[in-house]
Amino acid sequence: MKEYLKNIIQNIPNKPGCYQYFDNKGTIIYVGKAKNLKKRVSSYFTKKHEDSPKTRILVSKICDIKYIIVDTEEDTLLLENNLIKEFQPRYNVMLKDDKSYPSIVIRNEYFPRVEITRKITKDGSQYYGPYSNVASVKTLLSFFHKMYSIRTCPLNLTPENIAEGKYKVCLEYHIKRCMGPCIGVQSLENYNKNIRSILEILKGNTNIVSDSIYAEMIELAEKQEFEEANRLKEKYQLIENFKNKSTVVSSIKYNINVYSYEEDENAAYINYLNVYNGAIIQAYTFEYRKRMDETKEELLSLGIIEVRGRFGSKAKEIVVPFYPDLTMDGVEYTIPQRGDKKKLLLLSTQNVKQYKIDKLKKTESLNPEQRSVRILKEIQKDLNLKDLPIHIECFDNSNIQGTNPVSACVVFRMGKPSKKDYRHFNVKTVVGPDDFSTMREVIYRRYYRLHEEDKSLPQLIIIDGGKGQLSAACESLKALDIYGKVAIVGIAKRLEEIYYPEDSIPLYLDKNSESLKVIQHLRDEAHRFGITFHRNQRSKSQIKSELDNIKGIGDETKRLLLKEYKSVKRIKLAKDAELEKIIGKHKTVLLRNYFTENGN
Repeated sequence: MKEYLKNIIQNIPNKPGCYQYFDNKGTIIYVGKAKNLKKRVSSYFTKKHEDSPKTRILVSKICDIKYIIVDTEEDTLLLENNLIKEFQPRYNVMLKDDKSYPSIVIRNEYFPRVEITRKITKDGSQYYGPYSNVASVKTLLSFFHKMYSIRTCPLNLTPENIAEGKYKVCLEYHIKRCMGPCIGVQSLENYNKNIRSILEILKGNTNIVSDSIYAEMIELAEKQEFEEANRLKEKYQLIENFKNKSTVVSSIKYNINVYSYEEDENAAYINYLNVYNGAIIQAYTFEYRKRMDETKEELLSLGIIEVRGRFGSKAKEIVVPFYPDLTMDGVEYTIPQRGDKKKLLLLSTQNVKQYKIDKLKKTESLNPEQRSVRILKEIQKDLNLKDLPIHIECFDNSNIQGTNPVSACVVFRMGKPSKKDYRHFNVKTVVGPDDFSTMREVIYRRYYRLHEEDKSLPQLIIIDGGKGQLSAACESLKALDIYGKVAIVGIAKRLEEIYYPEDSIPLYLDKNSESLKVIQHLRDEAHRFGITFHRNQRSKSQIKSELDNIKGIGDETKRLLLKEYKSVKRIKLAKDAELEKIIGKHKTVLLRNYFTENGN
């Protein structure tokens, strides 16, 4: 087989064209294009592809090679695009075409109807779109019906049928939404004149239509045909209002195409804007599913070819964020730095990013676990972790002027709080406000306990604090011989910087990144949990010094006394008769004896 493929490669010409790879069943598994077929095909078999396991798998399955020579680079892309659509090879990038986008169709019939459709057929009708927003299409159709009173009925209005009087006018005629072409009240010539105006508006030539209406209105006014002139005035005002609401990007009448590009691990997203006479008349976003290691230049080239073929675009200037891997005769690429074209590119970029976000949200709403995995992968990438941080623990110390020092440990699993695993610690070996020693003790106790109970360690430990607290935590991990087995970082409060062990230079994550948001959530949750525990401990200690030391006075008795008197001081001042009514004579004697013995 190697000799067979080697013989084919030796005879491939140094010319532009497309190549096809076949597997052992004779099925096309990959289609590619090349400016130089021989160099491109040879590269698959002379390189080891260590950085691309997908390419290695592809090469291992190639059993036959065929190629087609073409004249130009543009032709190679067109041919590649057609072959991919025809055979849908397993290892090729695939266009994920959303057929649900609506278009506006002007039917190929007498007295053409203007309608919304999601199905494009080769029946001689004229299609405009697709439009990404259904509401905008309905608004446009409503405007056409109001402006030109075009028919909505499905009748076959041939001249013969109308002449024979087969039809009668409907309610639309009586409420003046239709001019009655079905009974010959409106001529075909007059009706088609309105259709031509609609076509101009769909092409973006609203100025041509409004200027024509204005000139006709003035002419009628000069002839003193005021009623007809007033009717045209209403039309003129309608179209002027429509122009003001439409997206006009510049007073300069650009006729250009604009493309923007976004991608993730599995897909590429391309937005296309068609700008005609300075107005955006078409917007479309589509998606390619990646299969191999396609570059963004290759994918943008495929997108441009797809659009020009699908929508018949002949624009001589194309605005792009970067130069595609495609040269076309008579077509100029522009990467704008400022001005109207830059604004158009930013608008297109905004649209493609929103498409990507919307798709992600839609996918994750159907599979919530996918969102968690995506966020964890982002944390793994941003923090350069060896393992996916499925299990994360965060620690925070809490004390006020050294009193009741406590610490909290919160646990996140799959990026979400696992409250049943939260733990709090009363600090035992530290005297006074010493955050470093407290962190050292708590980290040692936590992971010594996990080790003794043979429980799994987290993939990531987060310390709420800077370099000092992080170093103290690392000392405990070293003492337990697990330093290096678990990733550990510290987050400082002031600038939200991330510190790594033994590294004085912090990492600053993007303030809007989901990685930082999860880390902040962990830190805030640890702080909340720690503060709550600390308050409870302070409250208990304040009461314990007086009542909890009295033998025979339990929690329920203490609760009844505090509910009635609110404080220990008031309990001391209370009369014995009052106390006996609440806790009985025996406990009142115990209480009074304790206060007397202790000088109260």
